Amino acid sequence: MHGHNGRELIQVPAAVEIANSSKGTPKDHVMNKIHLGCPPKFSGSFISHFAFSLPRDAEYIGSKNEHQAFDNSNQNQEVSLDDDGDLALPRRNKYSKDKLVLAIQHNITSSISNVGLQVWRAELVLSDFVLHKMFTTSEFDGIVAIELGAGTGLVGMLLARVAKTVFLTDHGVEILENCARNVHLNPVMLPSKTWVYVRELDWKASWPPNQSNSTSSHSYGWNLSEIEELERASLLVAADVIYSDDLIDALFTTLERLMSHGLNKVLYLAIEKRFNFSLDDLDVVANRYSCFRSYVRDEINDAEHHELLQNGMECAFVGSRIDLTEIPQYANNYDRGQDLELWEIRYARKTKLKVEDTYYNLHLYSIQFSLLP
Repeated sequence: MHGHNGRELIQVPAAVEIANSSKGTPKDHVMNKIHLGCPPKFSGSFISHFAFSLPRDAEYIGSKNEHQAFDNSNQNQEVSLDDDGDLALPRRNKYSKDKLVLAIQHNITSSISNVGLQVWRAELVLSDFVLHKMFTTSEFDGIVAIELGAGTGLVGMLLARVAKTVFLTDHGVEILENCARNVHLNPVMLPSKTWVYVRELDWKASWPPNQSNSTSSHSYGWNLSEIEELERASLLVAADVIYSDDLIDALFTTLERLMSHGLNKVLYLAIEKRFNFSLDDLDVVANRYSCFRSYVRDEINDAEHHELLQNGMECAFVGSRIDLTEIPQYANNYDRGQDLELWEIRYARKTKLKVEDTYYNLHLYSIQFSLLP
């Protein structure tokens, strides 16, 4: 069921608090470095206010939607701490017109299957890039966009400031409910003419996505018109979805389904390279990153493409790394480090014949040529 702007009318309970032992985070749980304002040793669900600095000319080029400052001075505040660990008391006009602020409910720790409940550094890098595009171009104005593995929905909600339609997609009821909760936490941030959908997209499931047969307000299924709108999307974004080989395989299967038809589409993918010591290699390696790179051909490496063709293979995805030093850091309170990457990826339509077909056609041509008088 939809409410104003197509947003889900869902009453979302607070996420279940994670039991934490006296020894720290449970073994089957992971914790990232993004825990803005959370009290020490806190585990479970928390609402943080993520602030993004705005340029002085705070207006989207080519867009009718101007930035709106968010003033939370009259809202009940969760406990928050400053950089020194001291209690930070709420002040009037805490967020000025120079900042864009989103309230995000997220977890400090989570199980591996529920990492979408957390906010990750790659998500903030992608947010920086999306905002930079919105500040300097009109490319995202009026488009249909998809966030894959949306998690908290932070990036997609920023896109919704200028896009026509945004699909926040992920898998699992708990993650989807938390994402929908974040949409409801930020109504003032979303223009009235933007349609925002929270929908389930299981990369390992059949295509097209499951259509909803229920009138329940907790359903995240699709209807036919939404699937048609999904296929018209020109922009895809994803952050920190490269962490297991089977999911990477499923991701690129889904990307091919989404990007091989209709309009030319572009994917902006933010990655955090995670290195581990491998007994097989006796070295520190980033295996998940290697799996990702096996799907994406470097856009300028023609020699690699020629080698793939010689082996009878066709790489459908071409990409290039974006220089992060050219992207201002709008998101406050996070460290980019050297292990974050941002990729621009497109689907190379298969217009070339396979190598064996080429040889066969050349052979037929030589026969026809020899039969000429």
